Amino acid sequence: MADELLTRADQDGIATLTLNAPQTLNVLSDAMLAALQSQIEALSEDRTTRVVVLRGAGRAFCAGHDLREMTACRQAPDGGAAAFKDLFDRCARMMMGLQALPQPVIAEVHGIATAAGCQLVATADMAVAAEGTRFGVNGVNIGLFCSTPMVALSRNIPRKQAFEMLTTGEMIDAARAQEVGLINKVVPAEDLGTETAALAARVAEKRGEVVAIGKRAFYEQAQMPLAEAYAYTGDVMVQNMAFRNTEEGIAAFLDKRPPNWTEE
Repeated sequence: MADELLTRADQDGIATLTLNAPQTLNVLSDAMLAALQSQIEALSEDRTTRVVVLRGAGRAFCAGHDLREMTACRQAPDGGAAAFKDLFDRCARMMMGLQALPQPVIAEVHGIATAAGCQLVATADMAVAAEGTRFGVNGVNIGLFCSTPMVALSRNIPRKQAFEMLTTGEMIDAARAQEVGLINKVVPAEDLGTETAALAARVAEKRGEVVAIGKRAFYEQAQMPLAEAYAYTGDVMVQNMAFRNTEEGIAAFLDKRPPNWTEE
């Protein structure tokens, strides 16, 4: 397992995916993207896993795209245009797949999360960061505006803060990232794993089918006008009320007894 590019560990309904290329600060190389896509596809069909934790090995969470691989693509007759389009399409597919998972995804972040690495944090449903972590969409510093990371970032934090990060290329610390809403909490570095696991365990205790329907509705309604969002989420609640465990959960609450859950 130690030499795998992306490792997975499962325990108590929680799948922990570790970006395992510490020598490159866990960049999103072609191989890393493929490995993530493969796990996303597997998790999308996995009803035993209730939460996914995404973390990085070594000194950092993720430093973005693999610039060496990208530079090598320039040797093609078209200067790399087709390869670049394919890369960004694959990355977008992976990011959207991560958000489309039925399980909530928690990013466990340390070191740095830059460019597409910051995009990964913004794409995750929740994030816990160690004190001292730095975040940035700093491609502008090398002449490449972080346009695709911008999609996730601008859907997470206020526009003016996102635009400032994108146009200055400056890093923000974990405290600022929490302040603007990019992450949920900042913890001492030595407590990062424990605090992330505790958050994951609290979510994993809930009914997986209920969280799944809620997660999907959370992102769908956010893109809708107000009246459409209420109509859509009303339908979702009707579907949710039809779950056997929802009927049991409400009955148990009214009877002041523990619920007798069954598998859906």
